[in-house]
Parts: sequence; C-alpha cells; structure tokens
Amino acid sequence: MPTISMFYGILVAMYVLDTDKHHHPHIHIRYNDFKAVLRIPDGELLEGELPGRQMKLVQAWVELHQDELMADWHLASTGQTPFKIDPLR
Repeated sequence: MPTISMFYGILVAMYVLDTDKHHHPHIHIRYNDFKAVLRIPDGELLEGELPGRQMKLVQAWVELHQDELMADWHLASTGQTPFKIDPLR
C-alpha cells in the first residue's frame, strides 16, 4: 500500500490493483485509530469514518489534487506504483 501523501498526521494511500470492492477510483485514509475510504475526484466517503476536521482537510486536499489523484489511480489500476502528491500546507 503505497502512501502517496502525509499531512497533519493523516496518511493517504492508494492500493495497486484495488478495483474490486469499491468499483470507483478511491483513496484510503488513516488518522490515529480512524480509517476511511474516499472516492476521487469528489472526496465522497465510501467507507469508514474520520473526525470532522480531518475529513474537511482531506476533502480540501482531494479537491486541490483531483488531476494528480486520477493520474495516480490510472497507474495503480494498471499495476503500477502511484506517484507521491504534495501534502496540504
């Protein structure tokens, strides 16, 4: 599970060849004991939960990096390692 970004204690990962369960482009988020899956490019919650502040931060980051996330999804869905994406600052 490559971590593609990390900011404010939030880890953002994208699994390679992870298309079976959610059937949408998505990212996996970890923050402390919380785990969530968000759809890209819109940041909709598909599974799990995050505290409100962290959810807003991740959704803002997704909005800023939609194109890069979709490019990474294409790489990951074809078995390639996605690139790192700049953290939220």
